[in-house]
Amino acid sequence: MGEDLIQLAEELMRIDACMDKAEKDHAHLVEKVHKRNRSSALNLLHYLSLRSMDIRDLQDRLHAAGLSSMASAESHIRGQLNAILERLGKGPSSGNYLRYNEGKKLLLDNAKNLFGTHPSIAVPHIMVTYDSHLADNYPEIKNLVQSGMSIARINCAHDDQATWFRMIQHTKKASRVTGQECRIYMDLAGPKIRTVLKDGKKLRVEVGENIVLVEENDLTDEANMLGCTVPDIARQLNIGEIILFDDGLIEARVERIEDKKAWLRVSRVSTKKPFIKAEKGINFPESNLLLPALTKNDIDNLPFIEKHADMIGYSFVRRNRDIEMLQEKMNKNKKLSLIIKIETPEAVKNLPDLLFAGLKEERMGLMIARGDLAVEIGFERMSEIQEEILWISEAAHVPVIWATQVLENLNRSGIATRSEITDAAHAAMADCVMINKGEHIILTLETLRDILVRSGGHHVKKRFTFRPLAIASRFMGV
Repeated sequence: MGEDLIQLAEELMRIDACMDKAEKDHAHLVEKVHKRNRSSALNLLHYLSLRSMDIRDLQDRLHAAGLSSMASAESHIRGQLNAILERLGKGPSSGNYLRYNEGKKLLLDNAKNLFGTHPSIAVPHIMVTYDSHLADNYPEIKNLVQSGMSIARINCAHDDQATWFRMIQHTKKASRVTGQECRIYMDLAGPKIRTVLKDGKKLRVEVGENIVLVEENDLTDEANMLGCTVPDIARQLNIGEIILFDDGLIEARVERIEDKKAWLRVSRVSTKKPFIKAEKGINFPESNLLLPALTKNDIDNLPFIEKHADMIGYSFVRRNRDIEMLQEKMNKNKKLSLIIKIETPEAVKNLPDLLFAGLKEERMGLMIARGDLAVEIGFERMSEIQEEILWISEAAHVPVIWATQVLENLNRSGIATRSEITDAAHAAMADCVMINKGEHIILTLETLRDILVRSGGHHVKKRFTFRPLAIASRFMGV
């Protein structure tokens, strides 16, 4: 064997030793996951160990030698590394790892258990968010099922249990009549972070001007005062932190804090209508808010969700303790599967810990909630982050839902933009794609299905190189 191949084998064996060390250092995490997820937890550790290193030069040399560069091997990363070592005559490692077929089968089985049987394993499932009117519109629900919807999403931030029940009954009937499986996904509302204004007023804003932010109970008629649904909000902020209103269209920074008031200086207004209205969202991307992910309203709705849903979506998750809170409140419903929504910078940062916490459940998945996540981390980072989430989730054999603003212009107006068609094709990398309610929902559903069918067989063929991931480096302590 040539000198170059000997060096490659030595580098690969050093990486294999690092994977073995990661496995031993974090054995306590693996022991706590559900027994059927232990090989997935090990593979996740191996992948995080690898992705805490910069192996781009090694990948180029492997590729030049006609060997696997380990790209697209998330589901069986240590097995792939050992397959290369075997080609180099070094023999397999004595450690634990999955081979290619085992890793791929685990991911496919997990997606099937979570989302149901699908006509094609190369095409993601399609989830549709229900509007209130569907509670009394069985024909439209039946049409959605026939057009390719395989998961119905009910957002518990809206309507009530009686309305949800009618939606569920219509969905089950449509599934029986058409013979097409359609599962029920219900989102917990989570904490409500919204603007509050008195008597339906709206607050005009201009760059350079001040807004006085207070909790809703302290709201007065004072000029430029804006209420917030977060209790004691001013004392949870720090000077210099960014605050975003209305999906990031208006940006301000904390300039001064006194008592229960925070003075914000408006730094950007990206809308032709420079007003903040009541009930608009507020994002605090740089603040550490003391808000529980699980609210009293969520707890009250849990028995209904456990009885009627196949999956429960958990909003506003930041750390593994949030997941443990839900697990403590839930009854032992073996049918209900957990979906962790990734929509905050903390959730991205703590993704490995969230996955290990979720893997305690027999079935779990992730949702990339791209709406709030893009606002909080910055739109320019969204493409990078959503791919990292996909890679790390695949290493854990955890199915992913790609959500928010998929074909949104088509859904609203009946005409798609070129960029959203490309975005929808990129969504084929996920296991499920979510579309929101809209006037042209059937057209959008059929268009998305066509795009996914065309794209589904191609998305695994692109070759990626492995620079270090901050998520992995942070978890491994590098």
